Amino acid sequence: MTRLDPAVFNLPVERLRGGYYSDAYFNHTKDLLEAEGRHPRVLMQVFQRHESVLGGIDEAIAVVKLGSGRRRDDWTWEPGWGQLEVRALEEGDAIEPWETVMTIEGDYSLFAHLETVYLGCLARRSLVMHNVREVVDAASGKPILFFPARHDHWLVQTGDGWAAHVAGVIGVSTDAQASWWGGRGLGTVPHGLIAAYGGDTVAAARAFAQRFGGEMNITVLVDFANDSARTAVEVAEALGDDLWGVRLDTSGSLVDAGLAARMADAPPGVSVELATDVRRALDAAGHERVRIVVSGGFDAGRIAEFERATAPVDAYGVGSALLRGENDFTADVVRVDGRPGAKVGREERPNPRLQPVD
Repeated sequence: MTRLDPAVFNLPVERLRGGYYSDAYFNHTKDLLEAEGRHPRVLMQVFQRHESVLGGIDEAIAVVKLGSGRRRDDWTWEPGWGQLEVRALEEGDAIEPWETVMTIEGDYSLFAHLETVYLGCLARRSLVMHNVREVVDAASGKPILFFPARHDHWLVQTGDGWAAHVAGVIGVSTDAQASWWGGRGLGTVPHGLIAAYGGDTVAAARAFAQRFGGEMNITVLVDFANDSARTAVEVAEALGDDLWGVRLDTSGSLVDAGLAARMADAPPGVSVELATDVRRALDAAGHERVRIVVSGGFDAGRIAEFERATAPVDAYGVGSALLRGENDFTADVVRVDGRPGAKVGREERPNPRLQPVD
């Protein structure tokens, strides 16, 4: 895989070099080494403790490439990358607990201040990649749509979207999430637009399709009136071939009214029973080609349940579950001036899978 160009990340280079985003003790370490004229040649080893999927490695490399170095007496920057040897795995690689994913070898004073930042890149993006890969595997080949943008700060969208893309999602919801590979955000006819059309899902869907039908697959939320099967058929009748799919997003605190009328003890929220009810209604009305997308509280476990039940679902939208958990990384100096130098319990772990980074 070709690594992403460092320019893609739009890094705040001057602030990285100045240690603005770094834990203070790393900045103090760099300052002291430079003041004392100490230039130990170290091997820094980066790892994490879980079976996971590696994300953020190109971003981490960019941080080291653009942020390493030192200030000259005239306050200009002396780049350090050319004096370092970096080896790393690639984006999307499966990784084992304690497996070394990157090494940095060279004068420690050139890059000591960057540890906080490159570890943070790896931790965040690997968390997203691991979670996405789990839901992709659970979906048995059905598309996953990446919908967590509203659940976190907007500044994380670009890298999270890239991580999700590498891990196997087929669509993201914002242009920012798609920007690193030149894509566009995807979306459905939302509840807000339906409300703006007086709660008339058909009217909102028809207007949306007329405006955007040539740009995207038109998918319509059909739970606004809490009668998804009826609304899905009405939308399909109105849009005809312009409709790609319908999306079920019933709140977990509600039972779909149409389903309840046809089924005793109908379950709340988006269920296998609701998807089956909507599929049956669409097929009976001659709309077999209309897809069904489900969303609302899905994670790998719930997707697996739907798949085991052979639910008539064509794609899954997954949101906040993809941002949960932790996938922390650690960096240790394991060699100093050619001799073992790790703290107890953190010995050097060579990894033949690592590739040199230019």
